[in-house]
Amino acid sequence: MSVVERTLIADDSNCRAREEALRAVAQVSVEPTSLVAYHSQGRLLIIGEGARAVTVAEQLDRQGLRCQVLVQGDAVTPALFNLPMLRVSSTQRIEIRGHFGQFQVTLVGTEQGEVNVAWLLEVGREQYDLVLDLDTPTHSQWELPPLGYYAPASEADLERTLKELPEMVGEFEKATFFHYNPDICAHGSRGIKGCTRCLDACPTVAIRSLGDRVEVDPYACQGGGSCATACPSGAITYSYPKPADTLKRLRLLLWRYRELDGQHPMLLFHDAGPGKERLNRLSEPLPGHVIAVEIEEIGSVGMDIWLAALAYGSSRVWLLTTAAAPPSVVHELAEQMHVTHVLLESMGYPREALSLLDGESDCLSAAVNGDPLMPPFKPAGFVGSNAKRETLFYALDFLAAQAPSLPAEQPLPERAAFGEIQVDRAACTLCMACVSVCPGGALFDGIDTPRLEFLEAQCLQCGLCESACPEHAITRHPRFLFDAQRRRRRRLLHEEAAFHCIICGKPFASVSMIERMSAKLGDHWMFQGEGALRRLQMCGDCRVRDMFGSEVG
Repeated sequence: MSVVERTLIADDSNCRAREEALRAVAQVSVEPTSLVAYHSQGRLLIIGEGARAVTVAEQLDRQGLRCQVLVQGDAVTPALFNLPMLRVSSTQRIEIRGHFGQFQVTLVGTEQGEVNVAWLLEVGREQYDLVLDLDTPTHSQWELPPLGYYAPASEADLERTLKELPEMVGEFEKATFFHYNPDICAHGSRGIKGCTRCLDACPTVAIRSLGDRVEVDPYACQGGGSCATACPSGAITYSYPKPADTLKRLRLLLWRYRELDGQHPMLLFHDAGPGKERLNRLSEPLPGHVIAVEIEEIGSVGMDIWLAALAYGSSRVWLLTTAAAPPSVVHELAEQMHVTHVLLESMGYPREALSLLDGESDCLSAAVNGDPLMPPFKPAGFVGSNAKRETLFYALDFLAAQAPSLPAEQPLPERAAFGEIQVDRAACTLCMACVSVCPGGALFDGIDTPRLEFLEAQCLQCGLCESACPEHAITRHPRFLFDAQRRRRRRLLHEEAAFHCIICGKPFASVSMIERMSAKLGDHWMFQGEGALRRLQMCGDCRVRDMFGSEVG
């Protein structure tokens, strides 16, 4: 039997194993998520050049939509046009915010300042259900526009839009794609700014800062998923499907494929829209060992899913991107992949075992015919969870145990979410400001003893402790410790003798803190005199009693 014949037989066997594995996974239900409801009465604002916008408005008005028109410049409009219309000068700017059923369109630069367009055209009305933007360039602030906003890029797109718009009237529902746990969010603490990765990665502007926490608008969110991929703590997780459901399906998929004698499985993640269409246009079918895994959005799976897939026995993992993928999503995937590549190479695995595939490339078919790259080992059996870092540690610890080579630790890129902090003991006064702001619970005080301890497994490298330190004594060092016991063991960063209250003898601060405060406040007018400085050496209770006694006396 020739090599070609053996390859064809093996591929035929892999195809059968793949189809059976996919059928088995299709039977697995996922935990449902909550829904958000939209209501549309068909109130539509059309923005564009006069004659074209009017023509479109008249057509859609006859189909039951309640149309108004916003015309820029001095474009001529038909004299018999009777629908509400507002002309905008070239010095004014149009801003669009909101979502399906609640779009607010504002004119900026008018004599009155910012003016609501809906109110100008119809007193008592402030919002539109739908917006059709025919201008070039468009007035979109989004990389991934919300439902109800249309900006057709071609005549074919416009034709499809004109057919769809009349159907966008009534009640609609969509899934809530995210879950947010503010208790482990590293965005901020006590007024100190920390992590902004979810805001930077969101292509729909659905996330806004509320100071110490963030807020995600479920109506504006389109399920891009890059916020969950970017989040270092798992405070934001993808919820449809949840990470645990995705991991359960991947584990079953690869187990069933191998059980049916499939060889060298490789996973190709793609989204349910343009990615799926691109695979359908391939001139040749995928090789039998390449298993296409459809997900809601390509940004919805991150480092925890990728590494778990390799641990579960995938020989390679690809993520298929298309021109429709927002730049912020692709940037976040590339950044997370860079960190993952450093980790894989440090363990002796090839970085190409995980890669982005350009769906617009003519070489896509050749790319998925690559050789298996991960060495053979007995696949992991751990059950994934919705806790991102827990899954990451399961996967990394398993891959480290099978690794061809393994350093004690590996330095990581600056934005990595693993690492240690180092404390300048000469500068640190053990004020515990760092402990009070740590969102991951990586820092611990000594309770009644001036002592600072650190647990590396829980450090997010968010920088809050570094920013909170009044003495600038803390620096971050991104790295990964492959020794799990060392990573999960608390270690001492700094310790001092306690300063005891000069009245009651109770320990209440470190010696260096009292010395530093006395030196800094010695010249302040409020601390002139022996009595005022002496109170710095008292605990809180004795200080109050001393001040009260002085005032009464």
